[in-house]
Amino acid sequence: MKKSIIISAIALSFTFGTAHATPFTSTDNAPEIVRYYKVNSFCVSIALGDIDTVMKLLSIGEDVNQVSNGMTPAMYAAKYNRTEILELLIKHGANLKAKTAKKMTAAKYAEIHGADEAAQIIKTALVENKKK
Repeated sequence: MKKSIIISAIALSFTFGTAHATPFTSTDNAPEIVRYYKVNSFCVSIALGDIDTVMKLLSIGEDVNQVSNGMTPAMYAAKYNRTEILELLIKHGANLKAKTAKKMTAAKYAEIHGADEAAQIIKTALVENKKK
């Protein structure tokens, strides 16, 4: 009988001890976690739809297949449905078959983000490239 009372008392003390526990949520000295994603100005211009800046950068020799934050300029154009810019990139030799580390292409970005016009442009360009 004494054993069961002692065991019950110990179990009861653990129950009350954990029921009133509060998680550690100190904000006074907690370090702030900041993540920076490096996207070059060329891809930022594409994402914003700034075709004038894109044209200027292309005219001074910007690489249409450079990778910025894991994506090519064509992927940014496809993702944000920047059709005029996408056509311009294709004319300048953008590689539409390039893949990210997650095996995603510009066509896949267009599909995921509902950029139907960009998807059609990519599909047409890939068909035309096969004919050549």
